[in-house]
Amino acid sequence: QVQLVESGGGLVQVGGSLRLSCVASGRTYSNYNMGWFRQAPGKEREFVAAISGSDGSTYYANSGKGRFTISSDNAKNTAYLQMNSLKPEDTAIYYCAAMISPPDFDLWGQGTQVTVSS
Repeated sequence: QVQLVESGGGLVQVGGSLRLSCVASGRTYSNYNMGWFRQAPGKEREFVAAISGSDGSTYYANSGKGRFTISSDNAKNTAYLQMNSLKPEDTAIYYCAAMISPPDFDLWGQGTQVTVSS
């Protein structure tokens, strides 16, 4: 059974950067589409970015275009989200997800808190 564990969250000032990591354990995830989502207090969970497990194509929400970069290292069973030029509105719990049974992201990590202070 595959499990996802996120890390890399924390407190950062406006304009700073963070890199989130998502390690998949239990089985290789190299063929899975991977995604990052976030949920801010009082708001619904929203899509941030995704990467195709087959060809590495990437997809971004408008909120992160030009600032966020999703990548993966299949040898390490790890997906990353590099976040630059962070804004207070990026403050949220960030979740990693895998698309085990398409078309939905159906395996989720526990989340990692990102707080951007102004």
